[in-house]
Amino acid sequence: MAGVSSFFWCPALVAADPVVDRAEAQKRSASNANRSTNLRLPRFVSLRADPINMRAGPGVRYPVEWVYMRRGLPVEVVAEFDTWRRINDSSGSDGWIHTSMLSARRTAIVIGGLRPIRRINEDGGEILARLEPGVVVSIQRCPAGSFCQVEAAGILGWALRDHLWGIYPGEVIE
Repeated sequence: MAGVSSFFWCPALVAADPVVDRAEAQKRSASNANRSTNLRLPRFVSLRADPINMRAGPGVRYPVEWVYMRRGLPVEVVAEFDTWRRINDSSGSDGWIHTSMLSARRTAIVIGGLRPIRRINEDGGEILARLEPGVVVSIQRCPAGSFCQVEAAGILGWALRDHLWGIYPGEVIE
């Protein structure tokens, strides 16, 4: 009976091995992907055009999971494979976009509530405008400190970097 018992346990042990799903396999391949640039990872870029297809994997044979319809939207590049970049967006979605659809131009998206754009980079500075969440701004520069100079709808002013998604804490842009 001991021989029969061990015979039935072996398949159970094999079946207990973890099954790797598609998303996990893609994450592993992304982390080990051949980097095609020497640029820092992760890094922020923006969408060059619209519409742009975000795919499940690095190639046109992978299904389209999302279509971006907003030129200039900031995205974070987290991996590279040949001419494809794995990106995250501000909502947490991730997938692959061809490098020709990305721009090095720095933009950010306003997060939180209604956010002021000030004339000077101080908390007490005159408010030029208030931006709603989701507004995309062009980053002009972000010196060390709390503020970034941004442009939105022809208005040039200063926004708190904590109110923006598209710049890392402490990152300096000149």
